[in-house]
Amino acid sequence: MKIERRKPLTARAGLMGVGLDTYWEQFPGLLDDLMRKKEVLARKLAANSLEIFDYGMIDNAQRAYEALPRIKRDDLDILFVDMLTYGTSATFGAIVREMNIPVVLVALQPRSAMDYEHATTYMQLCNDDLCSVPEFTGVAVRMGKNPPPVVLGMLEGDQTADAELAEWARVAHVLHDLKRARLGHLGHVLEAMLDMQTDPTAVTATFGCHVVQCEADQMMPIYRSIDPAGAEVSAMKKRILEFFDTPDPVSDPVTTKLTEADLETAAVVAVTLEKYIAAKSLDGLAYYYEGEPDSPVRKLVTNFIVGNSLLTAAGFPMCGEFDIKTCIAMLILDRLECGGSFAEFHPIDFIRDSVLVGHDGPHHLNIADGRPVIRSLRKYHGKPGSGAGVEFNIKTGPITMLSINVKADGKFKFIIAEGESVPGPIPPTGNTNTHGKFKPGVRTFLTRWVAEGPTHHFALGVGHHAATICKVADALGVEAVVIDPR
Repeated sequence: MKIERRKPLTARAGLMGVGLDTYWEQFPGLLDDLMRKKEVLARKLAANSLEIFDYGMIDNAQRAYEALPRIKRDDLDILFVDMLTYGTSATFGAIVREMNIPVVLVALQPRSAMDYEHATTYMQLCNDDLCSVPEFTGVAVRMGKNPPPVVLGMLEGDQTADAELAEWARVAHVLHDLKRARLGHLGHVLEAMLDMQTDPTAVTATFGCHVVQCEADQMMPIYRSIDPAGAEVSAMKKRILEFFDTPDPVSDPVTTKLTEADLETAAVVAVTLEKYIAAKSLDGLAYYYEGEPDSPVRKLVTNFIVGNSLLTAAGFPMCGEFDIKTCIAMLILDRLECGGSFAEFHPIDFIRDSVLVGHDGPHHLNIADGRPVIRSLRKYHGKPGSGAGVEFNIKTGPITMLSINVKADGKFKFIIAEGESVPGPIPPTGNTNTHGKFKPGVRTFLTRWVAEGPTHHFALGVGHHAATICKVADALGVEAVVIDPR
């Protein structure tokens, strides 16, 4: 079973073609052929869940200046420049100077090679996509910008080029949702965790999202209004039991088979969460709160685990221990369609040369290896409360980790690593874990990881995505380090 997204992926992508107006009178029909070529790229981009804003052909400096106000007004997340044929850099300089979003040059020629025996100037101009790329990148640097990335290849049948376009679409999805997100911040830092402290103003300055200060008491009217015997809770119970396995306990005396009372509490709280985030128009939530012992507030806030795992898998990242930085990391991995579980390092397995990677609390259920498990826990270790806990292995195969930390200068830093989730037993403690294997070996890897100064939490996803995350970091102006696997 897979949990569907609450909201579809999307982003606002600009598309402008470039050429040289002198050619149109010299070579009748060339402009029409190039515009048909641009339509092929437009269809490719739209197929990657992008909303396309098409600025037509920009073939001289005057048209570039005319297009710029529209480009800025359309609130784009990314701009694709279709290098249809040679164009002077005056068609580009005025625009790239004003952009604070990724600008990607796309040079996809129709032919895999010139038909040299029958070649014409017209044919060359139809395939001159590369010709002005050096001019454009050089002018970008002169404008104080980084040289724009280039997707280079053939217009049709080029899997490498198509994959690069899809990757940039995923980057745009991240940027679109980050700068529009409303991330809830509920409660306070778990006492003495200094690495959890995060300035909401710095979050908005770097990522664009707004941090919504939330109160546990705001949830209580919703919580009290829900009838445990009502249809909403019955439907949530059914959903939980269909999705999760509920095995007998194994070796940990803290765990028991899921009780009816814990199932009911988990269902009531899950319904409460969904109603609350809708009322607050939230796109994610980082939380930690304790409440008075034996109070309804404590029962509510310590039983988010099942509901927040369902929400996280639906594209709504929920992050425990008030760690909004990792909530952002989870959102990034989710929008890259690779998961994004809340994770930290657990004991090392020196026999397998692996380390257990996991956490209690929220997890991205769509990256589970098999059916996830719920156990009742008599206590949450290190935290108040008791109730249902979620347990599963991550899918075996490639994995990526993203930790976001704050440096001494107050700026954020991405720490990224790629590894493998390998088969192996996990402790039956009601917490999610997987065996993470990292090159060149677990000792060296972990030494290198901690030397970069990460927070102790990170987001965990499937697949290898370090290069794509670095593109996101570059677009945001955030330092990014990938742990060297050599």
